[in-house]
Amino acid sequence: MKLFQLDIPGAFEITLAFHSDNRGHFVRTYDRDIMNQHRLVTDWIQESQSFSARKGTLRGLHFQRPPYMETKIVRLSRGRVFMVLVDLRKGYQSFGKPLAVILSQDEPKLLYVPQGVALGMYTLVDDCSLLYKMDQVYSPAHQGIIRWDDPDLNIEWPLEGEMIISERDASAPSFRQFMEVQQGFVLPDERGSHL
Repeated sequence: MKLFQLDIPGAFEITLAFHSDNRGHFVRTYDRDIMNQHRLVTDWIQESQSFSARKGTLRGLHFQRPPYMETKIVRLSRGRVFMVLVDLRKGYQSFGKPLAVILSQDEPKLLYVPQGVALGMYTLVDDCSLLYKMDQVYSPAHQGIIRWDDPDLNIEWPLEGEMIISERDASAPSFRQFMEVQQGFVLPDERGSHL
């Protein structure tokens, strides 16, 4: 496993060592010791899976509000997905700036998303499956969402053909509305190595 710091503090792309032969393949998808060496979260409370049957499915931008903000490790087990992170943490240079990463089953890697960062996704092929580890319980009362096509964020989604989106995502509040209510997050336990 190799970790690469992204332009959002505390966010990492983690490449995985892929071993294959005539029987198939093997890949280690998690290593607590390596995560500890980089002072990353290793206490995972929940794990979830999402499946999107059709190309052009868009989900996001989702996050949880305090005190239920969550760190996530995202792994694609099947397909190819365009992932978007948006930093919602007040005082960071990356605040309000989107960052995109493509996850593909052909290049096994993880996406480590710190607390206070919204996450969205768009499927580039049919039959995409994502696995999420979270360090916090899901709280419906604390879920948040920002509109995927917000002009202030100006995310360059690789849209192609028909888009599939939930009513909730399609009618999400804007980034400005988020700012009017929340004005950004301040984390209670900043990890010094990420600032």
